[in-house]
Amino acid sequence: HNLEMKHLPGADPELVLLSHRYEELERIPLSDMTREEINQLVQELGFYRKETPDAPVPKEFQFAPARPLPTLLPHQAPTTDGKTLPEHDEGEHPDL
Repeated sequence: HNLEMKHLPGADPELVLLSHRYEELERIPLSDMTREEINQLVQELGFYRKETPDAPVPKEFQFAPARPLPTLLPHQAPTTDGKTLPEHDEGEHPDL
């Protein structure tokens, strides 16, 4: 679910992760990986694998692997103008 494969003749296979705005976040080369390793990687990234192509996707996986933006953030970082901006965990992309 939420994974699209495009075959590009002559190109090395890679997994391209996009934000919800279709901005590129990361490219992961797949040339040296086995099918099992690729399946494990996709699962670790949070993609949901349907039992059959027409099987329903559970609600919690509808927008997977992207995580929804938090509505309330526990910490706020002050800015120079006195307003606050949300802090993001290290390694967390604000679009995810």
